[in-house]
Amino acid sequence: MPRQPRLDVPGTLHHVIIRGIERRRIVDDDRDRNYFIERVAELSIDLLTPIYAWALMKNHAHMLLRSGPGGLSNFMGKLLTGYAVFYNKRHKRHGHLFQNRYKSIVCEEDSYFRELVRYIHLNPLRASLVENMRGLDKYEWCGHASIMGKRWHDWQDTAYVLAWFGDSNKEAKHNYRKFVEKGVSLGRQPQLVGGGLIRSMGGWSQVKALRRMGDRQASDERILGSGEFVKHITAELDLKKKYRVTSQDREEMVVNAIQTVCKEGNISIKALQNGSRLRNISQARKTLSLKLVDEFGLTLAETARQLGVSTTAVAKIVYKEKQKLKK
Repeated sequence: MPRQPRLDVPGTLHHVIIRGIERRRIVDDDRDRNYFIERVAELSIDLLTPIYAWALMKNHAHMLLRSGPGGLSNFMGKLLTGYAVFYNKRHKRHGHLFQNRYKSIVCEEDSYFRELVRYIHLNPLRASLVENMRGLDKYEWCGHASIMGKRWHDWQDTAYVLAWFGDSNKEAKHNYRKFVEKGVSLGRQPQLVGGGLIRSMGGWSQVKALRRMGDRQASDERILGSGEFVKHITAELDLKKKYRVTSQDREEMVVNAIQTVCKEGNISIKALQNGSRLRNISQARKTLSLKLVDEFGLTLAETARQLGVSTTAVAKIVYKEKQKLKK
């Protein structure tokens, strides 16, 4: 059966898994690890691709990211090609370093964001690279330490992750760590490394129960999420194919969206971008934060720049507005 094309729309949440060819190592020492992370950092910033969770292991790596305006393939192609050239030259080897096709699963954010952050960050503990949670808190080759404030990576979007766990930084870190620690006893959780109906529904028994009730959910092996989410993603992809949007088009759309919302709220763009907390301006900022992130695929940092507030402020707005929409 031919492989299906990747699903990707700017702003889509992906769980990406990279494996060494024939399960061989992709890093040999800290110099390799540092170069790999440097490439992730540089491309994350340059290609406006937020990274929420990551773990670099001996023969594979995990990332939870949101594809930027240029798409996931652009980011991954530059990351893997550049690193493979460095690794092969340094270790005097030839041939492929990675499996031909990295794995990417489109994920339903509301249902799986927290679970995937936890799953990815517990990889070093499951692999016995650290002994316990205290070791994980400061482990260098995993995004958990950045969220805990023990390591600093300005390219890792810790603000958005913490927004899922509490209003204040202290409360969020406490709740986040407690949540991660509870995941230690859950084991490997294979349902989080793939898509399809059985994984999305939590097992074959749940699928059969739904079918007995006449509920046949849409599914796709490339997607981890509900039937409605599958329909939404595939519809978006079809629309993208029909109306291809260039980066210039997107820039014009962003400008038009800001102008429209400001006009409707009878406020100036200057007032919006000056950080004013007046009620009508705050409401306009909320509306635009969701629109720019969800519809146009802007990163939180770029959205913050457009709206004249901090990335943390946008992260909290987006999280809270999404929670309201769920109710």
